[in-house]
Amino acid sequence: MIVLQLCQRPPFPPIDGGAIGMNNVTQGLLELGHEVKVLSIATNKHPVDLAKLNSEYVAKTNFESVYINTSIKASDALLNLFDSSSYNVNRFISGDFERKIIAILAQKKYDVVLLESLYVAPYIDCIRQHSKAKIVLRAPNVEYKIWERSALNASSLPKKWYLSLLAKRLKSYETKVLSQLDGLIPVTNEDLLLFQSMGYKGKGFSVPTGMMRSANKGISSVVAEENSVFHIASMNWQPNVEAVEWFLKNVWPLVLTKVDNATFYLAGRDMPQHLLQHKQKNVIVLGEVANANDFYASKKIMVVPLLSGSGMRVKIIEGMALGKAIVSTSIGAEGISCTNNKNIMIADSTQDFAELIVRLLSKPEICAALSREAKKLIEEDYDNLAICKKIATFLSAL
Repeated sequence: MIVLQLCQRPPFPPIDGGAIGMNNVTQGLLELGHEVKVLSIATNKHPVDLAKLNSEYVAKTNFESVYINTSIKASDALLNLFDSSSYNVNRFISGDFERKIIAILAQKKYDVVLLESLYVAPYIDCIRQHSKAKIVLRAPNVEYKIWERSALNASSLPKKWYLSLLAKRLKSYETKVLSQLDGLIPVTNEDLLLFQSMGYKGKGFSVPTGMMRSANKGISSVVAEENSVFHIASMNWQPNVEAVEWFLKNVWPLVLTKVDNATFYLAGRDMPQHLLQHKQKNVIVLGEVANANDFYASKKIMVVPLLSGSGMRVKIIEGMALGKAIVSTSIGAEGISCTNNKNIMIADSTQDFAELIVRLLSKPEICAALSREAKKLIEEDYDNLAICKKIATFLSAL
């Protein structure tokens, strides 16, 4: 099978959840003997430097990218208020990217074009005109749901109104795209059911992001700091910023009333300036860390306090694979076949979230049990090659 994988941003290096999801599909299909060509959008936020890319990856995937300026422009956003289209999607439309797709499709007959997210769906018509390949959307999220949930948590009425408008327009576009697909692969069954409730009647199945067998090789020997709590994620995604702000304001002060020597570490790429400058008792903001495995190993309790979002959190899968005791909200744990109080702790109220952290800090035996069960879950349910075999079977049958 010959697959053209269209990515809304570079999947390599796999430095965050979104990139890991795309790259794991690429690597799994390659390992199974399929041919995969990767074409990615490059942006200011997610640039591509070919000189720094792994040469083996570039050779195996015949990787190419096209730059699109997706920066939010106040004038365009204002004019879009008088239009019915989705500003979120419009920013990814480019004549250069379309011409590159046409050139690639002219060179080879592809069996499948795999769309990595809604934001490369504007090119469906172009693909149909120049190829007989099946078009499949691998959906890491139901995009409108992210904005809809963010609107619910908005701090002001104007912001709530604007986010609701973005969600409404995204839902309209997302619904339209569903009717144009030959196949649909969401990462959670919850998302598949939601897509079906939006009118999708085609072939589809849900499959999570897997963990590659090599992902936890060379696990650090660093000893975890006592009474340490941490959060690590890409901080250019608004739900992560929203989650951290809620945690710092509402949860962390409650933790310190019970464990006054606990320390919270905040790490991740593209840390907003206001968080880098944040001053609070026993809070250390690191920004991007040089070695994620060392960082995971050096801390005790991982928190995922998401209040909005969709899809599944790959960072939870990473943390489980590395044996971390994790406290998450229900939204954070969505789409993961975890069990509360067995391989993860789940809480949705401020008080409950804080109490679970305190409990884990004071009960190392509970942390150890969570660690064992979390690793077991990943080994049994999230092997990347097994997951990619299911994807390949689905694609081949279209």
